[in-house]
Amino acid sequence: MIQFKEFTLDNGLRVIVHEDHTSPMAVLNVLYDVGSRDEEEAHTGFAHLFEHLMFSGSINIHSYDEPLQRVGGENNAFTSPDITNYYLSVPAQNVETGFWLESDRMMELLFSEHGLEVQRKVVVEEFKQNYLNQPYGDVWLKLRPLAYKEHPYKWATIGKEISHIEDATMEIVRSFFKKHYSPSNAILVVAGNITFDKAKELTEKWFGPIPSGEKYVRNIKPEPKQTEPRVLEVSADVPLSAIYKAYHMPNRTHQDYYAVDLISDILGRGKSSRLYDRLVKDQKLFNSISASVSGSIEEGLLMIQGKLNEGVNLEEANAAIEAINQELMDSLVDEHELNKVKNQAETSLVFSEIELLNRAMNLAYGKLLGDANFVNTEGEKIQAVTPADIQRCAKQVLDPNNCSTLLYKAEKKQEAVEA
Repeated sequence: MIQFKEFTLDNGLRVIVHEDHTSPMAVLNVLYDVGSRDEEEAHTGFAHLFEHLMFSGSINIHSYDEPLQRVGGENNAFTSPDITNYYLSVPAQNVETGFWLESDRMMELLFSEHGLEVQRKVVVEEFKQNYLNQPYGDVWLKLRPLAYKEHPYKWATIGKEISHIEDATMEIVRSFFKKHYSPSNAILVVAGNITFDKAKELTEKWFGPIPSGEKYVRNIKPEPKQTEPRVLEVSADVPLSAIYKAYHMPNRTHQDYYAVDLISDILGRGKSSRLYDRLVKDQKLFNSISASVSGSIEEGLLMIQGKLNEGVNLEEANAAIEAINQELMDSLVDEHELNKVKNQAETSLVFSEIELLNRAMNLAYGKLLGDANFVNTEGEKIQAVTPADIQRCAKQVLDPNNCSTLLYKAEKKQEAVEA
């Protein structure tokens, strides 16, 4: 159980304080309610670009990292389709440095053509290196638009096209900051060796004077229901052929989310899962295979992905996956098998709460979902799932008409022959 207290500043900043006096550290986690789903289709990749720009300095502090490192702190950030999250940890006695740094860049980021150019080059290089120039790197650039036809989840966080980042202008960048980076669109978690009263005092001192900004109101049309199978076959110079299957599933707060999450565990979590046991160990069709869920705030995806053994036919391997899925739709799962994945899931939750930073992140995310106490109720929701829930949700989610399949064929490049 994670203990916490909450308050909200007059400017709309939601604040959560989690005291842990067994730690010598303090953590500040700032979650901004903006991700790649909030971009325009002609200007994608901006949420991720902004993650980088936020480290380029603010009006008053031109170097974000140096002051933090001088007091023994460290920091990082990540972007997803749903959120952008910034976090730092620092010895508790130096926590005010973290408040100073985070509040200053929230108040007024330093916009410079040089800073934009530097970070644009970094992101473009990341796009090339991680998505275009490595084996299987372009999978999600192909699978997302296959699974989503309308919803902005159809492009990756890095962006839909590299040109969108290359052509980013200062005007668009400033507009994006004004629209999304404000106290009313953020959640601050202060955790560690600090009292609630001290955390509130420092929050009011450093974040209180920042104008609230105009609250961003999201208006995204839901993805239309998929009514037939979608298949895309591509070829690339990769070591092994692979299959990627995406099934639409309920959003993160839906009552059936935990049942679908457990379905993914039954199918493909670890070496005792159905897909691995049957298709890797027994039939030897696959070299590796797994299943997972995206955990998206809006309707997400249950994903199955596996790399085939050499010489195995893609269609045969795909049919083998669907046959195992069908068994889960046709028959109730055994209580022993269900309890095993429930315990695995709950153990993962417990371990995720060991690290102070993870607790801070989980509280921020829960607050975004509507209740900071969300993290303390997940274990109960997992244990409440029944075999009937599993079968009912399997019939809905694993329906072949609800599936988008990417068949990724290994095709070796012809080496030049010397004359």
